[in-house]
Amino acid sequence: MNIIDILTPLIEIGVIAFILNYLLSFFWNTRSMDLLIGVLAFFIIFAISSVLGLPVLYTIMTNLANIAAVGLVIIFQPELRVALSKLSVKGKRYREITAFDKFLDQLTNSIYKLSEKKMGALVALEYTDRLDDFAQKAVMLNANFSSELLETIFSPSTPLHDGAVIIREMTIVAAAVILPLANEMIEVSSSMGTRHRAALGISQTTNALVIAISEETGKVSLARDGVISRGVKINQFKGILHSIYSSSAMKPKRKRSRIKEWMGF
Repeated sequence: MNIIDILTPLIEIGVIAFILNYLLSFFWNTRSMDLLIGVLAFFIIFAISSVLGLPVLYTIMTNLANIAAVGLVIIFQPELRVALSKLSVKGKRYREITAFDKFLDQLTNSIYKLSEKKMGALVALEYTDRLDDFAQKAVMLNANFSSELLETIFSPSTPLHDGAVIIREMTIVAAAVILPLANEMIEVSSSMGTRHRAALGISQTTNALVIAISEETGKVSLARDGVISRGVKINQFKGILHSIYSSSAMKPKRKRSRIKEWMGF
């Protein structure tokens, strides 16, 4: 017997099982499930009438099947549209990338809203080094990121505004975080306040990207690898974040050179 003849039934069984599993998981716990059960009952009666040789019932079921085929397409039109959209060739990975890009855009907009209002802020974006030691000593939030939440945290009227926020992926992990100040051995500009010194300090010991907003000038600064760039414009800011965190830029050497180009060093 040819190996193809052996594999063909197994492949067919696997495909049929996948289709049935997909259909059942899609329709389960929906109003359409009752209708689907009715359709299965219809096919069972149709099969029984065929096996037992019941001519009148078989004829009726055959005529009903022709009508039902058109009716089901009309009834299930919304569900079929959703099901087909889920089979998009872009797939789950594309949706994840899109969601993360949306997060980066929202973060950028929030930072520059705070900048316009001259509301001081300090945000540490984790990369590969986790900042749990600092987060656990602060106010743990573990909340899904939203522009409204971030802007509320840094409002001067809230008790959490005095300190840093730690963001991991798309989650605000903690607020009111106390970060270490820059090493005294490093030459620091006399114009830098505590917020900028803290941004520089945590960037010396981790690979986090730290965002600092000046309360006096409203300017946005970025610190990474012990280097701080001040007065970063919004387009430059977006470019840096996408270079570091976007899934489209995975090679470290390319990312690093791109970041240097954006930050101007």
